Amino acid sequence: MSSSSLSSPFSAPANLPLRLPQLRRHRDLRGRRRPAGLLRSSRRRSLDLRPEPPRRNALESLGCAAVFLALGFASASAALSLPPVALASDSRAPAAVPREEGRTRDGSGDEERERGREDVAEEEEEEEDKELEEAFEKWKSKSYALTVPLRVVALRGSVPPPWIKEFMQSQGKRVRLQLKLRESLDSIFSDVSTALAKGNVKPTSTAAADIVTVGDSWLDLAIKRGLIEPIEGAEEQDWFSGLNDRWKVHLCRNCEGATDTGGKVWAAPYRWGSMVIAYKKSKFKKLNMAPIEDWEDLWRPELAGRISMVDSPREVIGAVLKYMGASYNTDNIDSKVVGGKHAVRQNLASLAKQVRLFDSTHYLKAFGVEDVWVAVGWSSDVLPVAKKMRNVAVIVPKSGASLWADLWAIPAASKIGTNQIGGRIRGPSPLVHQWIEFCLQSARALPFQQGVLPGAVPQALNSTIVEMPKELAKVNRPKLDTNLVAGAPPPHILNRCEFLEPLPDATVSDYEWLIRSMQTSGPGFIERLLLKMSVVMRVLQLRLHAKIS
Repeated sequence: MSSSSLSSPFSAPANLPLRLPQLRRHRDLRGRRRPAGLLRSSRRRSLDLRPEPPRRNALESLGCAAVFLALGFASASAALSLPPVALASDSRAPAAVPREEGRTRDGSGDEERERGREDVAEEEEEEEDKELEEAFEKWKSKSYALTVPLRVVALRGSVPPPWIKEFMQSQGKRVRLQLKLRESLDSIFSDVSTALAKGNVKPTSTAAADIVTVGDSWLDLAIKRGLIEPIEGAEEQDWFSGLNDRWKVHLCRNCEGATDTGGKVWAAPYRWGSMVIAYKKSKFKKLNMAPIEDWEDLWRPELAGRISMVDSPREVIGAVLKYMGASYNTDNIDSKVVGGKHAVRQNLASLAKQVRLFDSTHYLKAFGVEDVWVAVGWSSDVLPVAKKMRNVAVIVPKSGASLWADLWAIPAASKIGTNQIGGRIRGPSPLVHQWIEFCLQSARALPFQQGVLPGAVPQALNSTIVEMPKELAKVNRPKLDTNLVAGAPPPHILNRCEFLEPLPDATVSDYEWLIRSMQTSGPGFIERLLLKMSVVMRVLQLRLHAKIS
């Protein structure tokens, strides 16, 4: 029986399927069925049942009841015949109900409103997801300043003060640089050695620093004793590839500290210089003596007792070897030096008569109070003193001299475990390579060119002519008579200069024998003591005279 053939008010049950989408939506979105009471009340509203007027006879009433009952069974059968998928839609989105042909306008309006509400909900959900995604992308793109510590222990006077500020500006707010200065290379070496020997590395100790200054003459001993560790990944860094081959040969060592082209990189240079000879031009001019040009001038008879010199065995015996035409790094004196050890011993004894004081601490004080006319020492010591004096010349011997270097090295504190907060137990700071790269940039040469600090940057070892910047040439300052240009020897002399390399054990024994012979033939203890006392007295007299004037 079709719904169009019914002319009675009981045609309303044809609208019953229109309530099924609402039933499914309540089940899907809320996860539970609607109460039976609500379902029956909703069905009564949709059927719109009204009380029938009284019938004239029972037969007519019975017939109407039969028709109503048949229509009810037909509607129930139609509802139960719906496909199961319509009652099991996805809980994330309501199921779509196909539009039926001949559906009344009132029923389609309810469905369209329901769809409209669902579309609005979906749009709001999509808008919220979009806002969350935009907020997440904005959070990812935001840069945060990370604080990375870098502890540096350096030799006092070896790091130009502008470097600290310039490095912090180059790294931004993320770097927390701590610089501690020590008076001597000996004190830095001693601190690291003592702390690692005891196995007690405190957070504030020198051994716990990320990077420290080490003299190149201490490098082999520091490696052999396990006081420093290799700079990992140095070969892949730009600062290492930009170094001169002479630097690479000097820095690559094996585990015993000997130079080895296949060894690891144990340090990085940031300043270097040479041995120099300073002399007082006024004294030489007064006595009509020729200027000093080379090592052989130290053996002049008129300079007997007028020379002060550092007490380093490598430098003293090295000066004798250069005087005899040999190398500082001669590894077999008997076979490579004319006359062998005995000839070296004779020349060393004659030099001891020329030198009034062998002392790395007081040799410049004796030079300052005019007890001696010539001082032989490292350029890092001699240049600052010579600039404060008048009529002084500083030269690098034309046959070449030894080279010294201040290096950055990493203490081997990582091998010692510690529970103290702040102890470096996870390796050096990740800023170590940035610090080394910064120190080796060409822009760092300005303080050395200005004469603020003695020495030169590693790039100046390339045996090229260094030109003084024009802005520096116009500055009116006292000029020092020297053959150093921007802290470096001229190229023809620099090619003859040498870094001090580790010596074999047999050569070390020869050095010890030569030093013992020198002590027996040199000035006695009383004479050396009197000389030091006279130097102290002269210094006190000069200070007293300065106060009175």
